[in-house]
Amino acid sequence: AVVSTQSTGEEAKKNQKEAAKEAAAVDEKVGFTKKILKKGKTHMKPDKGSVVSVWYTGRLEDGTVFDSNVENSRKKERKALKFKVGTGLVIRGWDEGLLTMCYGEKAELTIEPEWAYGKKGMPDAGIQPNSTLIFEVELETPVNIGV
Repeated sequence: AVVSTQSTGEEAKKNQKEAAKEAAAVDEKVGFTKKILKKGKTHMKPDKGSVVSVWYTGRLEDGTVFDSNVENSRKKERKALKFKVGTGLVIRGWDEGLLTMCYGEKAELTIEPEWAYGKKGMPDAGIQPNSTLIFEVELETPVNIGV
């Protein structure tokens, strides 16, 4: 049997499309949404593994604050949280969400349970299993950027 190259080319395209569809179906959905509250001072974003400084307030869906380095502390005692972003030191919703932020940006991250504390929750902090968390986060501009 002789197969024309035209039909083989069309078959290859069809197979590529089907493979792409399957890959898209396997792709994990993003576990957070972001609402920008204040635009950043720059278009620069942190790279994975860079040290970031973050001001935050974490709330449950009912508005209960469970953690904050902005509220509930005297001004002198407040410190931004510093860590290497994108390296698994914080919940995945933070790691992934902060990498989308520009320095100086303030945003609200609504994080799905799978990208927060999941089925276990964090009862000691008042976070029940399968809780969606809402964080108001501000990414400090590093001094060396000079904005």
